[in-house]
Amino acid sequence: MRILIAILLLATSVATAAPAPAAFDRSHAAWDRLLDMHVQWNAAGTATAVDYAGFSRDRQALRLYLKSVASVGTAEFRRWPQAERHAFLINAYNAATVELVLTRYPELKSIKEIGGWFGSPWKQQVLQLLGGQRSLDDIEHTLLRGAVDYTDPRIHFAVNCASLGCPALRPEAYLGTRLNQQLDDQTRRFLRDRSRNHYDRRRGELRVSRIFDWYAGDFDAHSGGVNAFLLRYPAELELDVEAVQRLRAGRMPLSYTGYDWRLNRRRP
Repeated sequence: MRILIAILLLATSVATAAPAPAAFDRSHAAWDRLLDMHVQWNAAGTATAVDYAGFSRDRQALRLYLKSVASVGTAEFRRWPQAERHAFLINAYNAATVELVLTRYPELKSIKEIGGWFGSPWKQQVLQLLGGQRSLDDIEHTLLRGAVDYTDPRIHFAVNCASLGCPALRPEAYLGTRLNQQLDDQTRRFLRDRSRNHYDRRRGELRVSRIFDWYAGDFDAHSGGVNAFLLRYPAELELDVEAVQRLRAGRMPLSYTGYDWRLNRRRP
């Protein structure tokens, strides 16, 4: 009996001495450090290259960050301001995407190879998040776009699909306190990329990313339509006065550039 009591006292002592799990760091400092080390803007500042080999070396740090993300409870999450909730979900999506790529790197040439012929990388359960196992589709379409307070289609320029055709993986974490500025910067950089968005003066046609086709409903619901959204950024698209007038009048033909699904990795 004395031995049993001693064991119980020892166990209690150890449990008491053990440090409590650290609270989730709402500054996303760990993810921010990883991005700063392993993601770099191109010379034009319109796209980034990702050093997946570097992420692979720091994979334990990435997994610890994702584990901390998984520790956030639904009740706590709901108490945060809207911008902080959206920043949290964007960061979770992007970090989980990097981890998913690392499951097949360096052999992987495109994220679409994950899941095989009859699967999808975006439907793989990649993260324990807010009370359940989540896929990338769950995070983007249910938790972000499916939220009752979702009103900002600029998130499409923040969530990153690990592909050259996708808007850049930003080399810093998103923060609720800076989210509006970060989303605006992401949008402007993306629209300045002539491989994905450009005004063809010869044809009098505006060629834009397929994102504006896939998510036209979001732009219709929350920005007055694709044309109205693009009219906010005439300088980024290099639209002259006549082109702006035609776009505003609905007389500007829109077409969509090809989407490059090759991995957005850093090239030697």
